[in-house]
Amino acid sequence: MSGGSQAVKKAEVRLKWDPSHWEQPHHHLDIIATTYSTDAPHGRPVYVVHFDSRSPDGTINVSRHSQTGQGFGYVEVMTLELDRLAPSFARVVVGVAIHQDSGPKTFGDLSNAGVLVVEGYRELLKADLARVSGSTAATVAEFTRDASGAWEFHEMVRGFDSDPKIFTTEMGSAPQP
Repeated sequence: MSGGSQAVKKAEVRLKWDPSHWEQPHHHLDIIATTYSTDAPHGRPVYVVHFDSRSPDGTINVSRHSQTGQGFGYVEVMTLELDRLAPSFARVVVGVAIHQDSGPKTFGDLSNAGVLVVEGYRELLKADLARVSGSTAATVAEFTRDASGAWEFHEMVRGFDSDPKIFTTEMGSAPQP
C-alpha cells in the first residue's frame, strides 16, 4: 500500500535482510526514528531513537535488534505508540541505515533487504530497499499529526548517502525538488 495518508495510533516498523556470506563481514542495519516539534517540523530532531535508546517517554522503542540479519523474516522491530506522544510533537520520521564499519555498503550490496510498516494486522507499507540500491541509508515512513490531533502515515522511501550519525540530522529535511 502506498501514497495517501491513513490514521494511525500504534505502528510497528519491521526490517529484514539476508546475512552476509560466511567469509564476509556482517551486514548491520538499524531502524532509526527522529521526532520533530510542532514549532519546527522540518528542523532539528527533538530526539533520536535507535537500537541502543528509546524515547524519553517510552512511546518509541526497538523491541528486536539484529546485527547480522540472521533469523526468520523480519529481524529488527521498532514500535511507535503515536497516540501517546505529547501534543508538542508534530512529526516522526523513520529510516534505515547501514553501518559502514567494515567499508562502504549500499542497499544494492545486500540481498532481500525490506521493510514492513503495520498497524495491528493492517499493512501500511511493504517496500523492497533495492529501489534505493545506491544509498547507504533511507527514510521509509513519515507520521504527521493533523489539525485534529490524529496521526497520519505517509510512505517516504527516499535514499541518502550518509553514515548513521549524519543520517539522523538530515533524514527529516524537506525533500529537494
